[in-house]
Amino acid sequence: RAEGSESMVSQFDKDDVEAIGLVKFDFLGLRTLTILAEAVRFVQRHEDRKDFRLEDLALDDPAVYRLFADGNTTAVFQSESRSAKDLEKKLKGDCFEDIIALMALNRPGPLGSGMVDDFIARKQGKQKPEYFHPDLEPVLKSTYGIIVYQEQVMLVAQILAGYSLGAADMLRRAMGKKKPEEMAVQRSIFLEGAAKRGVDTKIAERLFDLMEKFAEYGFNKSHSAAYALIAYHTAWLKAYYPAEFMAATMSSEMSDTDKVRVFYEDCRANGLTMLPPDINSSGYRFDPVSRTEIRYGLGAIKGSGEAAIGAIVAERAANGPYKGLFDLARRVDKRYL
Repeated sequence: RAEGSESMVSQFDKDDVEAIGLVKFDFLGLRTLTILAEAVRFVQRHEDRKDFRLEDLALDDPAVYRLFADGNTTAVFQSESRSAKDLEKKLKGDCFEDIIALMALNRPGPLGSGMVDDFIARKQGKQKPEYFHPDLEPVLKSTYGIIVYQEQVMLVAQILAGYSLGAADMLRRAMGKKKPEEMAVQRSIFLEGAAKRGVDTKIAERLFDLMEKFAEYGFNKSHSAAYALIAYHTAWLKAYYPAEFMAATMSSEMSDTDKVRVFYEDCRANGLTMLPPDINSSGYRFDPVSRTEIRYGLGAIKGSGEAAIGAIVAERAANGPYKGLFDLARRVDKRYL
């Protein structure tokens, strides 16, 4: 226990924590959630959007999918890298399931395995999906017959080989650990269960081989879906309220001049005007002053400090605009200048 704290800390690693029976949770801190919250507040400034909530958005907006298909995804969650943009432009997804798949596919394992090319070809009708067995079509249809998610492995084992949900989860874990002895046991269980259900041995063996290979790059669909929702919300804001979204995004990265520059160039490419920093108009953060204009935040000026800018803005709010440099120096506490 840390001194003066009620929190307990363990020196065990994640595997040992589970082995002694403790429940393990992984918590991820996402800067993007703060960006979304600030962008929503900016949108709610509009008279007709006071009750705006991201939760109310439909997930089938063509403008959002067009933005992905164009690769116009700078500042869009998990979609900014060159590989992500290339994949988006090739895939030309048109439904939320495609964005979920994008989150799972844009990783070194899938990109290097050849499965991404097959996924794209099948999505675009250039290659026929293969479901291996009629009972697996509902499981694999959304990914065009390709095993993309861990949950699909579990369902295949349940449907074709009679695994219970718990046993299917043990199979998933065994694949993740990649221990040959465990996989040999699981192969035997899978093939025996499939045979009892009248599944052709060659099909069962081929499926297990595919699932075993999948273990090298498998991704959790629930994780992918959660990321896809955040990606969709950021893309929607960029499509419909670009000034509000980019102001929130740039405010979150003010200390990183390289990123601010990238976002600035993206604003210009998307028809936004960046108004220069102004001692009588700017606040600490970037601010959308119209649907197409953003006022540069004083906090993004190199060498500026939040306390100093806070003092400048507070004095301006209390006693009006500064008449010039001398007036600024006279009115603001010298400790901040």
